[in-house]
Amino acid sequence: MSDVPNLKGYDDRLRNEAAEEPTMELPDFPPTKKTQIIAIYGKGGSGKSFTLANLSHMMAEMGKRVLLIGCDPKSDTTSLLFGGKNCPTIIETAAAKKAAGEEVTVSDVCFKSGGVFAMELGGPEVGRGCGGRGIIHGFETLEKLGFHEWDFDFVLLDFLGDVVCGGFGLPIARDMAQKVIVVGSNDLQSLYVANNVCNAVEYFRKLGGNVGVAGIVINKDDGTGEAQAFASAANIPILAAIPADEELRRKSAAYQIVGTNETAWGPLFAELAQNVADAPPLRPRPLSQDELLGLFESNDEGGDVDLVPATEEDLRGANAAPKQSLEVIYDDV
Repeated sequence: MSDVPNLKGYDDRLRNEAAEEPTMELPDFPPTKKTQIIAIYGKGGSGKSFTLANLSHMMAEMGKRVLLIGCDPKSDTTSLLFGGKNCPTIIETAAAKKAAGEEVTVSDVCFKSGGVFAMELGGPEVGRGCGGRGIIHGFETLEKLGFHEWDFDFVLLDFLGDVVCGGFGLPIARDMAQKVIVVGSNDLQSLYVANNVCNAVEYFRKLGGNVGVAGIVINKDDGTGEAQAFASAANIPILAAIPADEELRRKSAAYQIVGTNETAWGPLFAELAQNVADAPPLRPRPLSQDELLGLFESNDEGGDVDLVPATEEDLRGANAAPKQSLEVIYDDV
């Protein structure tokens, strides 16, 4: 399908864009392409896979054609859709097929549940390869499978947010997505990751990129307000606030979908689905480290701590005896 960005030639295009003078112009209109490709980033454990599985299920229930692609080496994105069962990843399937002298087919790696089409890119074994390179290899395989000819209303990409580089930064660096969503909670570490993503978006916008931040989904919201303060400071909207609720925790742990009108949580995820569809790609205002710390009580996050410089004597410890000087001092000249 011609509406979907083509991966071929992106390296050359990115270099050409980087050679141009940065533009400060910001498109403030909603995406107009039929297929919206949306990359979701969040700190590990922030709940992005939970959010995406339920969001994609609700979108399908609303009559949309949705493809959910897990781009996290943990390959846990689609497990909630399949009741806890892991589906074969593209990387491991491609390796097995290559060893057998066979070609990978769509049916080998793409599966359906609740109207959602889902697949996992996967990653290398621990200590045996680069996760970012695995992501790039996965998208190369998708291209061979005809990714650009598929007909979807939404393609949702679930990315690891702790490291926004290499393959993990692919949608931002190469304009593969129209917009980015961050998932965070009222804690410094998840907001640090969300701010890093905003930094990446801002960096590539200065190089001529077009990806924007659609907003933040606040997960496990305990009402303390730090994530809301971050959204306001970064100039990005709040797409949904999912409360810290014991029922949600238990259902998620039991691999049960709550993003359906058959549950009491249906309206929340229906509103999220509509907000995600309508949100324009905005240019964020990343926060400095001190501004991030300022969102929290000083006694909670070290804001009231003064840095005491160390001296060479401190570091030498027992070896801190004064050195003999070879300098000759003349008292009388």
